[in-house]
Amino acid sequence: LTGVTPVKKFTSTKVGVGRIWDAIQGLGDSVDPVPETAEPEAQQKPDVAPEETPASKKTTRAKKAPTSAAARQGSKTATVLELLKRKGGATAQELMDATGWQPHSVRGFISGTVGKKMGLTVVSTKSESGERTYSIKA
Repeated sequence: LTGVTPVKKFTSTKVGVGRIWDAIQGLGDSVDPVPETAEPEAQQKPDVAPEETPASKKTTRAKKAPTSAAARQGSKTATVLELLKRKGGATAQELMDATGWQPHSVRGFISGTVGKKMGLTVVSTKSESGERTYSIKA
């Protein structure tokens, strides 16, 4: 700041803030006020952004459209879909044997790929013996 002697170190924060405040207060005195014109429209309007109106609805991520149920011939996806489409569906063990996947991978594939990505309705039933059977609802 012009007219202020530079200081390398303040004795305390309070002293430093006081000196800075005094220097800032003196800045406004040296500026010449803008002369008023006879016409009030001739003055420039302040450059301020307009107030934003609050959104009426919360935005949500757009959902992806389900992909087609067609899978590449001979792929594990095609194999799983064939097993799920047959009458009575397929047990979790049959799906694991056909794909070589772990139980958690079969469940994740059915939930994520078949159910969510492909948009197919998967019905899960449990037999009296406790074995889980999956089928695609037609």
